[in-house]
Amino acid sequence: MNSSYIRSLDGLRCVAVSLVLIAHWIGDDRVGFYPSYLGVCLFFVLSGFLITGILLRARTVDEKQKKWHWHSLKQFYIRRTIRIFPLYYLVIGLLFIFHVPGVREHWIWLVTYMTNNYMAYYQTWMGSFDHLWSLAVEEQFYIFFPWVAFFLPRKVLEALVWLFIPGAIAGRAYFYYQGYEWITPYVFMPTCLDAFGLGALLAITRHRISKWATLFSHGGFLISSIALWWWVTQLSIAEVEDHNLYSTVYLRFAEALMSVSVIAYVSSMGKTTGQEIVRGILENPLFVYLGKISYGIYVYHQFIYNPYDFTPSSWTFPLWKMASPWLGDHYLAKFGLFFLVTILIASLSWYLFEKPINRLKEYFGYRLPN
Repeated sequence: MNSSYIRSLDGLRCVAVSLVLIAHWIGDDRVGFYPSYLGVCLFFVLSGFLITGILLRARTVDEKQKKWHWHSLKQFYIRRTIRIFPLYYLVIGLLFIFHVPGVREHWIWLVTYMTNNYMAYYQTWMGSFDHLWSLAVEEQFYIFFPWVAFFLPRKVLEALVWLFIPGAIAGRAYFYYQGYEWITPYVFMPTCLDAFGLGALLAITRHRISKWATLFSHGGFLISSIALWWWVTQLSIAEVEDHNLYSTVYLRFAEALMSVSVIAYVSSMGKTTGQEIVRGILENPLFVYLGKISYGIYVYHQFIYNPYDFTPSSWTFPLWKMASPWLGDHYLAKFGLFFLVTILIASLSWYLFEKPINRLKEYFGYRLPN
């Protein structure tokens, strides 16, 4: 299925993980919006789009060859396991061995990809491994969605995915008006489904729209979605409470709509000047490379530098102490240094650990078209 590869989407992964690092290491208040919210939402939309595309292409081949879908279902789970589990469990194991606070107390939540549910239920964060909640959400989506993508009638599948969107918004509204802390609707998988759903809808409908390139090449949909996201963001910032109706209930939908608009814009067949410029940015070698190792960057970054718990006992503190006389004691200097360190570690992880294991996917391919 390599023919489905869209180079620009690796560039979008780079953008997504960079937004998360900006939020965690610089802070929302310094940039005037919510970069972590947007980065994580972009990852969710990308997952919905790409995973749905993979599943539907495999389903189509199965149906044309009059084969049952169990083989494709098995291959999907094996391939996801090969890509996701090794790095995740390596990191969990290292955190356990080095007695990182909270890991041994919450190990069962970590190994079962349930940290988001712990946070949603207890309405609290968990420590330096907080960011792993989004991987738990994605894994929970992977568990149930292939079954509906393979076995529901296509029209029913599309209707269900449409329902993800109002369902997730309604779920966030319920938690908000019931007085739950904002973290509950933020990390609970069902209340993230509008992001996955919009990505999935794009994958379901894109080849059915005969004038796909014409529809998105003018960029009007993209500009409108950016304007909506900015408007909701500013409404939220204007509120007295940091976590309010706009940020808790509506912002994720606006982020998801903008994300799916960008994906549609760069993945359509149009070749307008605007599309060529955006693709040129996203497809530059650095962005594409960082997108390829974005999983490692995301997983490692909080353990390399956490501004809320950066003390002389932190393992990267000596590096900062050595570099700070040259760089200056400024948050941008720290960001630049630790971004480079994170890229280095993620690169070593990719070439020495992840990529060799990832080659095993060659033995678990989907059926090929006749």
